[in-house]
Amino acid sequence: MKSAHESDKMTIFAHTINKTEMEQEFASRLLESAVSEFAKLPGIGRKTALRLVLHLLKQDEQEAVSFGEAIIKLRREIRYCQVCHNISETEVCPICSNPSRDASTICVVENVKDVMSIENTHQHRGLYHVLGGLISPMDGIGPADIEVDSLEERVKAGGIKEVILALSATMEGDTTNFYIFRRLAPYPDVKITILARGVSVGNEIEYTDELTLGRSILNRTLFSDTFHKE
Repeated sequence: MKSAHESDKMTIFAHTINKTEMEQEFASRLLESAVSEFAKLPGIGRKTALRLVLHLLKQDEQEAVSFGEAIIKLRREIRYCQVCHNISETEVCPICSNPSRDASTICVVENVKDVMSIENTHQHRGLYHVLGGLISPMDGIGPADIEVDSLEERVKAGGIKEVILALSATMEGDTTNFYIFRRLAPYPDVKITILARGVSVGNEIEYTDELTLGRSILNRTLFSDTFHKE
């Protein structure tokens, strides 16, 4: 078992390594600038950032230019669908504008990644509504900070028979589910359903495997049944 002195030495050593990495000097300011920008990405430390930058430098110049132009074009030209708030290259995304989709069913999700996850199951042929977040008082996120008003407007406009609540099985997800259920209560002809609990409590949609997620969509239940049984 390590003594307190040895533990302190290890802690100081770890801090020294981290400090050395942060203060690492580069032969080129351009290299240092590129590494700093890559290190801003989630999950990317300075060591990984340096490895990525050096890899780009080894590539053909045109490949590196194409990489940079793709990022710039993505940032400048990508927009959000005016109907469902999914990412799109046009004012209305391909899903919302597809006449073969079931426009009477809306699947409510937290973010764009959840749309992709559900689409990969091939079990939902309706439309989507991306909230852009979940209600979380601890994080200062309230109903006004997510796209609930626009969801109600879509339901109010008519033609919607079912709203599927496909949010993560977390406290924030459950809170948001209940809030939406209450907001849509004035529309009794609209069925409010929730994914079957094949999605484990605490799990986020994007990390749920496609088979489980697909079965959860097919076996969805009325949201009102989830708290009438409790």
